Amino acid sequence: MPKSPAQTARPRPGLILALLALAQLVFSLDLNIVFVALPDIGAELGFPGQTQQLVVSVYVVLAGGFLLLGGRAADLFGRRRVFVTALTLYALSSLAGGLAESPAVIIAARAVQGIGGALLLPSTLSLLNTQFEEGPRRNRALAVWGGAGASGLTVGALLGGLLTESFGWPAVFYVNVPLAGIVALGALALIPRDAPRTERRKFDLPGALTVTGGSTLLVFALVEGPELSWGSPVVIGAAVLAVLLLAAFARVESRSADPLMPFRLFRNRSLTVGSAVTFLYMATFGTLPYFLTVLLQTVHGFSALQTGLAFLTPSVAIAAGTQLGERMTTRLGTRTTLTTGFVIGVLGTVILALGFDSDATYATIVPGLVLSGIGQGIVWTAMWITAATGVAPHEQGIANGMASTAMNIGNAIGLAVLTAIADAGTEGKTGPALRTAIADGESLVVLLTAAGMLLGLLTALPLPRRGTSPTATTGPETRPAPSPSPSPVRQTG
Repeated sequence: MPKSPAQTARPRPGLILALLALAQLVFSLDLNIVFVALPDIGAELGFPGQTQQLVVSVYVVLAGGFLLLGGRAADLFGRRRVFVTALTLYALSSLAGGLAESPAVIIAARAVQGIGGALLLPSTLSLLNTQFEEGPRRNRALAVWGGAGASGLTVGALLGGLLTESFGWPAVFYVNVPLAGIVALGALALIPRDAPRTERRKFDLPGALTVTGGSTLLVFALVEGPELSWGSPVVIGAAVLAVLLLAAFARVESRSADPLMPFRLFRNRSLTVGSAVTFLYMATFGTLPYFLTVLLQTVHGFSALQTGLAFLTPSVAIAAGTQLGERMTTRLGTRTTLTTGFVIGVLGTVILALGFDSDATYATIVPGLVLSGIGQGIVWTAMWITAATGVAPHEQGIANGMASTAMNIGNAIGLAVLTAIADAGTEGKTGPALRTAIADGESLVVLLTAAGMLLGLLTALPLPRRGTSPTATTGPETRPAPSPSPSPVRQTG
């Protein structure tokens, strides 16, 4: 019986890549788009100033806690299926957030958004890493995806300012609805159906419950520590329970025949180094947008729109860096690319710190923003290429979940430590003295992020000098699942 045109049509790699890049843009935008709208949200919904941060932190906590589960779900239940489910959660929770008339509703909506994000990031990466074969084609695809994601981290501030000033704070939620809907419909039309499972595999429920609970409580303690105080019984209790649950997870996984996170994956040097680099990346580069926002708005009095426009410069630099990172990785390997990116990042960030002064102008920080942004983009692309290298197709989801979890926890720890240091000299000050103290404290922490980047450089040194691919980390008890597409997808152009 002849096949129908739909059955014989080859997937269109260019469109699939554009779709996955747009999905990453949606995810990245949501990390920062709400920041500039917080004062308006607090004023209209009656949030006390000290609890407005819950709108951001509840998203970070749930996203960080569910990333490993989201990655494994993509492996076991189907990458396209989890991808579309995540986008549906995003669209519905964003609609609920925009319609919210009370703090409880908007916090609940952001919690669901966080779970959607935890499903979306690893499933997006898993689709990309299985649709494009390891090597130059995957590197090129990750550069396009990385350009969308890294730029989205800063473009979110611009879009948030524009939408808040033009249409009010609900617009920062409504914008996700059509974007997520378009990507979900596009996925159903363009991405091949998930291949049927040829072997029965159990879902590691005890592992899922312990790691999700432990990760969520750990991120909660890190995020809320600066807000509630590190000595708070709530923070201490969450941290202790997190340690107990993560220890239980390690015990469960060591005894499970089909674990949620096979520990043998850590034998893959690229995955281990890549995950460590994602941790350090978000603890350093990933914290800079927050401190830059505080400098511009609190010290220099920029409006939400002006702050957003100021982020255009690093956005362009980061986007350029992601493309440079792909070319360098293909030609020079991941080790050289990562170390070069960190060196550029260190130099740019040191220059940037010199502009964190209450009397400095925006022009003073532009050279540092450009150089640091290029380094940031190079590392962003290279670290995801590193984390995906040598991982079998049927374990791409959990591998990306591991790297994504490290990234999220790195950001939580970085912000918790650095904000405490930055705020240490501000107590009791007001007016110009307060602005000077804020600028001085932030100058110090920006220099500390540069020191952290040097640690990232050292972390990359165990990688091979040239980009040799380690053997895929399939265990003796498993075999790679069939490819989700009728034939390997090749990127065009």
